[in-house]
Amino acid sequence: MSSGDYNVVIDVDDEGDLGDLEFNQELEFHHSNFNDSQATGKIPQGNFLGGSSSARSGSGNSSNKHFLWSLDFYANFFDVDTNEVLRRCGATIFPKTNFLDLLEGNPDLYGPLWITTTVVLILFLSSTIQGYFASTKDQPYRYNFDLLSGAAGLMYGYTGIIPVALWGMLKWYGSEVANLLECMCLYGYANLIWIPIAIASASPIAILNWVFVAVGFGVSLAFLLRNLNPVVEAAGSKTSKILLILVILLHAGLSLAIKILFFHHTSPVAKNPDIPAPAEPTSTPTPVQPTPTDTSRFLF
Repeated sequence: MSSGDYNVVIDVDDEGDLGDLEFNQELEFHHSNFNDSQATGKIPQGNFLGGSSSARSGSGNSSNKHFLWSLDFYANFFDVDTNEVLRRCGATIFPKTNFLDLLEGNPDLYGPLWITTTVVLILFLSSTIQGYFASTKDQPYRYNFDLLSGAAGLMYGYTGIIPVALWGMLKWYGSEVANLLECMCLYGYANLIWIPIAIASASPIAILNWVFVAVGFGVSLAFLLRNLNPVVEAAGSKTSKILLILVILLHAGLSLAIKILFFHHTSPVAKNPDIPAPAEPTSTPTPVQPTPTDTSRFLF
């Protein structure tokens, strides 16, 4: 027998006897509130500023809504473990499929945050080491902590501002698949290649530094274009080409900034601070002694 969408199987013997089974005529069927998101063990994802990922459907209940000033709102952005972050890092360097498909509707900010922070520290250390070996021996080397603030401003600014601007432009042109969290996640993991590049760029050989930066630019740009292309195509053919050109130019600017600001002897940031020259001792004038006059001629 069936009631609505529910099927019930009843065991009947050969004589058609149902045995001692008694039916309750008032039996009602109720819809279950069990869903797939409860079975996966993941935190249900809310629809964060657009997008069409499968895990961003949400239940629509007011109990799952969180305010911007609550920790539960930001907990969804860090709903990954270490193994998942390492898997995504490996897929960044050795891509086998689209990175956004690898996210499975669960983009994170945990990996991008630590990757960008590591790049900032490595840029500071590598540039400091290069400046130490390039300094002259007659003057002591002085650490320049402007390198640290410069690296933080460059990397955090690029990783935080560019994805937001790109997402805003996609929304302006009517893209329905653009998601802010996915854009920030994509740009954050794209910074991973700059960690080995920054370490290798501590070399005092200038031509090798240009080669290393060019490799970092090519690998990270290929990662961005491969994964952004399906997203920007939703904004139209002409608009997508303009957006991709902007992505290329901005990323080239980041690469040149890394090379010129941190691994160049004429860098306005990486140069060694001027060491004040020792003050010359001031000489006091010696008093002039009067010359004795010959008074013997006046005695006689």
